[in-house]
Amino acid sequence: MPNLPINNFSITKFSITMSWWCRRATSQAKSTCPLASRQLPRLLPLLMRIYRAFATVGGLTMVSRVLGFIRDIMVAGILGSGAVADAFFVAFRFPNLFRRLFGEGAFNAAFVPLFAKKLEGEGREAARAFAAEAMSGLLVILLVLSAACMLAMPWLMYAIAPGFADDQAKFDLAIVLSQIAFPYLLCMSLVALLSGVLNSLGRFVESSAVSIVLNVTLIAAILIAMALGYRNDANAGHALAWGVFAAGLLQLLLLVWGARRNGILPRLVRPVWSADVRRLVVLGVPGVIAGGITQINILIGTVIATLQSGAVSQLYYADRIYELPLAIIGIAIGVVLLPEVARALRAGDSAAVSHAQNRSLEFAMLLTVPAAVALAVIATPIVRVLFERGAFQPSDTQATAALLSIFALGLPAFVLIKVFSPSYFAREDTRTPMRYAAISLTANTAGSVGLFFLFREAGLLPHLGIAVATTLGGWLNAMLLWRGLSRHGHFTLDRQSRRNLPRIILAGLAMGGGLVILADLLAPWLGPRAPLTTSGPALAALVFAGATLYFLVSAGLGSVNRTMLQAATSRKS
Repeated sequence: MPNLPINNFSITKFSITMSWWCRRATSQAKSTCPLASRQLPRLLPLLMRIYRAFATVGGLTMVSRVLGFIRDIMVAGILGSGAVADAFFVAFRFPNLFRRLFGEGAFNAAFVPLFAKKLEGEGREAARAFAAEAMSGLLVILLVLSAACMLAMPWLMYAIAPGFADDQAKFDLAIVLSQIAFPYLLCMSLVALLSGVLNSLGRFVESSAVSIVLNVTLIAAILIAMALGYRNDANAGHALAWGVFAAGLLQLLLLVWGARRNGILPRLVRPVWSADVRRLVVLGVPGVIAGGITQINILIGTVIATLQSGAVSQLYYADRIYELPLAIIGIAIGVVLLPEVARALRAGDSAAVSHAQNRSLEFAMLLTVPAAVALAVIATPIVRVLFERGAFQPSDTQATAALLSIFALGLPAFVLIKVFSPSYFAREDTRTPMRYAAISLTANTAGSVGLFFLFREAGLLPHLGIAVATTLGGWLNAMLLWRGLSRHGHFTLDRQSRRNLPRIILAGLAMGGGLVILADLLAPWLGPRAPLTTSGPALAALVFAGATLYFLVSAGLGSVNRTMLQAATSRKS
């Protein structure tokens, strides 16, 4: 197996914590599982590679999401949640859906196992030839699709945003902005293929940095709009849409440079319908649907939300906040775990597969549970500090916070989908998770429509029903994936996971109680009229106190070892 590079970015503690977690997992495995103890000398390098790769992908994703927050704070300041904001977010939602479908691991579900098989079975040149065939075919299809959609956008908008039809100005603006941003889809799809090539080689830096390029480019577009005096008007929407277009080109150039630097850049060839391409299509369509079910659910929610003024923007802002832990934890695990499980399966090493799955699950829940609890119980201070200024009003804060609290309850499910899906994809089984995704999608769509009108009749925010349906759909999908793996003997909780998972949940609940008390004590500094100079530090103190409480309780329960935690935060270790 190739060694995974450790990138020298500045998030040193994150990398050190991964090493500590690996050592802790090793120590506990020796005491709780005799079989694992005998196999640890062989499994330890696998764990080290996985967690170092988690650090690389998760660290760069964290940088990207912090920049994304800065971007969204600036967007909220100049657009708020009015008609222009709704039009831009609808225009951005469709290409952004493909960015997340392709760029965050769903496309890799089909491509990576096939590419890795070529790479290890037939060599580097055969793998590059397969990538060239796939890229050429994908380019032709997407050029035709993009041209057709851009020409048909006036009619497609009735399907994407039916609620805009009553406001002709908003409807027309959404059409123009969608046409400007749509080529981003083409660029992002090619970026995804090149990311799969690099990920299969154990190179995660460039593919994890593409979102940084997107956020920096959009921040630049916002600054230009502000310098020109655009505020909550069509010109501001145009500036952001052109920023999306430019970001797609820059992201593609970054991945082309990365593939060339690693000597694996595929060349454009005449498209051929070869056996390998047919196999990619057979696996790819179900894989994209299954791997991107969360994003498809969000897209459906956006379509329904267009029936309520301001709902699209409020759903977007809530989505952006809970996407932070989902991206750092879930996507990092999904991207890294797939090639590792695929390699172990081809080697016939079932112990390595089980060990990687269990440690990934345990690591994911260690970070996801406290994030979900925190987002649920202190949603209002988080939204207020991040967004409430300029065109973003206190009423927007209350609506967005309510949505965020509901979405947070589904965060563990969305991460579990990222943990369980690679086990299917590595076995070249994309149809089973697609079936489960279809069941979840159907339930989510029916629930979103039904609850939207039910909540509206009850005098509640109708788009709260969309959030409830999305959360329940996520849990349904995660449970179906887990049941399918367990039924076929492909995943079993080992003794260490059975011991630690309940303790992680208990520590998260204890932290939630502490956050409620602390938020009440800090209320004077977190109120609607508190300036950012006081509310920002108060929120930071609240988050730090919650994290400290969580790890102290975890240490007391034994799911985190105090000695190892001290060692993890020292540079000497």
